[in-house]
Amino acid sequence: MPLPSQLLLQASLFRGLPEQDRQAVLAQARVRDFAAGQFIVHQDELVGELLLATRGRVRLYQLTPDGHQVILHIAGPGEAIVLLPALTGEQSSVSAQAVEATSALAWDEADFRALMRRFPGLGFNAIAILGEHIRLYQDRIRELTTERVERRLARTLLRLAKQLGVRTAQGVLIDLPLSRQHLAEMSGTTLYSASRILRAWEEHGIVSSGRERVTIRSPHKLVAIAEDLQR
Repeated sequence: MPLPSQLLLQASLFRGLPEQDRQAVLAQARVRDFAAGQFIVHQDELVGELLLATRGRVRLYQLTPDGHQVILHIAGPGEAIVLLPALTGEQSSVSAQAVEATSALAWDEADFRALMRRFPGLGFNAIAILGEHIRLYQDRIRELTTERVERRLARTLLRLAKQLGVRTAQGVLIDLPLSRQHLAEMSGTTLYSASRILRAWEEHGIVSSGRERVTIRSPHKLVAIAEDLQR
């Protein structure tokens, strides 16, 4: 297996591990590749392995009983994918789908548990990542239940910009194929509402959007909306 990039070596899963321990963990991994649009795991499916993204982006989402899709997170290089079911042996509560060509390191569930017993720091890191996931989902629940749609959509764009933003002459480009339907699903609203708000923001020079691309032209105005400061 080729040596991972520096970014991968700094992944949260390996934080604080001595180099020899980290290399021992990597030596037991195999590489898995996924085409754009390919499912990595389906909701309610047994996982059986732990995956760590090394290239590409992965959309994590849930389907509600009425068939509505709710996007929870876009995972990128260095992030663990469906970590909890891989550690517990339970069914996945989310679906994971490659947004673009994606590669990941994979460890069999039993092998990774053995590695955590051998290297306790690896287990502590896995628990810390689970804690981060819980905080992320708690924030999403709070936003969905207490905040106006405009604030939720603004927060979604700011999160994506922080994770995927590329500075251009026009502003901060969110470098990911992103339709208005996807933004609606990430913000817990309808396509109609998301489209209406984005059109208004375009008229005021806050954002611009093209074919599945969004550029934040005025980040400070978007922050004001997200923090409800515009009043």
